[in-house]
Amino acid sequence: MQKIAFLYDASQAVLSTFELDEVLQQILAIARDYFHMQNVAILLLEKDTQELCVRSQIGWDEGLDRVRLKIGEGLTGAAATEKRPIYAPDVSKDPRYISSAKTTRSELAIPLMVRDEVVGVLDCQSENVSHFDNETIDLLTLFSTQASMALQNARLYSLERRRAQQLEVINAIAQQTTVVLEVKDLLATVCSLIQDAFRVDHVSILLREEEDLVLRAQHGRLTLRIMEGGRLPAGTEIWGRSLATGLTLIEDDVREKVGGTCFYSETVSRMCIPLVSFGQSLGVLMLDSSASGAFQPSDRQPLESVADICATAIQNAHYVERVKQLAYIDGLTGIFNRRFFELRINEEMERALRFDVGMSVIMIDIDQFKRLNDEFGHLLGDEVLRQVSSLFHQQLRKIDVVCRYCGEEFAILLSQTDPHYSLGVAEKLRRVVETWQFPGVPRPVTISAGVATFPEHGLSRDDLMKAADAGLYTAKQLGRNRVVMGAR
Repeated sequence: MQKIAFLYDASQAVLSTFELDEVLQQILAIARDYFHMQNVAILLLEKDTQELCVRSQIGWDEGLDRVRLKIGEGLTGAAATEKRPIYAPDVSKDPRYISSAKTTRSELAIPLMVRDEVVGVLDCQSENVSHFDNETIDLLTLFSTQASMALQNARLYSLERRRAQQLEVINAIAQQTTVVLEVKDLLATVCSLIQDAFRVDHVSILLREEEDLVLRAQHGRLTLRIMEGGRLPAGTEIWGRSLATGLTLIEDDVREKVGGTCFYSETVSRMCIPLVSFGQSLGVLMLDSSASGAFQPSDRQPLESVADICATAIQNAHYVERVKQLAYIDGLTGIFNRRFFELRINEEMERALRFDVGMSVIMIDIDQFKRLNDEFGHLLGDEVLRQVSSLFHQQLRKIDVVCRYCGEEFAILLSQTDPHYSLGVAEKLRRVVETWQFPGVPRPVTISAGVATFPEHGLSRDDLMKAADAGLYTAKQLGRNRVVMGAR
């Protein structure tokens, strides 16, 4: 009768809640208190990796409480493989024993099973040799059957609740994408929502630009190893393979790879989902975790739904951005205008400050342009402006910005530069223009330039522009066709 009473009470306790953590604690507390054990743990089986992972424990030594055991490894692994209790009356005499507490003298591992499938192992340890007699083993085995049912119920409840939460976030993202039309704001919002809803350590969005992928947004708690806005070749890394195949890919443990690239210092596992809209590959959605095997096949479908919504929203936002950019394009030269320059200079200075890197402004003026117009006419003058703009565009990096500031004056923003580099860029542009043969112009066309660098020449937009203008003015005063570094 005492056994029946115990089993009834234990059953009521472990089946009283659907919260997995509460169920685990109830199982451990009953096993510890009723059977007088110092160390007890529940290891759950991860199907994908076929590993037993400690999910909850009492009494294990620090540092051993996160152990992962392959099926067949240790007494717990043997119990999972053989689907029966495995008992070591004296662990010092059993070669299968793997220490989890220095005080352990005997260990009993009982498989937790639903139907004929192992879902985990109840691991019981005592400080006494031969602590478990046959009656105790039988009673614990019966108790483990009830515990298995409780665990399965809790897991199903947790899975359904997680699916409901995922559906909610999919709906929230879909709603957000209809009201957020700025690409930058949209990507930041999506990363934040995904990171919270899917409980991953970090979320990144990489967009395709020609043959490269660019990190356009990221959110999470891992340590960033590359700058936001950094370019990466698609290559054979997981993001490149996902982009090329159009498939969702998972890497369970990147530490096993040699020479692989990680965006975040703590990354152990990651999932990559292609962003595809109307057959066009826009980029990839990447999720990183500091734990191995963090991504399950069951995560794919909801995350692919999120990726599809994101891809369509990104495509729409790009269309809106293209329309808006028409307001930032100079109609004569086809390059950006002063309005765009004023917008970008503040963004570049904020980025330089955030990542502790330099950025530069080059102010350029075509020498004696009024005289050129008077001599050869405005049509030829307009063509010179177009060709100078094209030369600048050809000589600069993709990340640099060239704008027609006003009239014959140009403004250039250089990202991630120092004074020496920016001075060299300005001098290269001066030489290219000086040696270029402009059709219809029988004499050389030259430019003068002033250079200013953040933070050396100022911490504000006005200070930086003042320094660059001063350099340009000095270049003009010294005879034109030269580059001068601005003074603070």
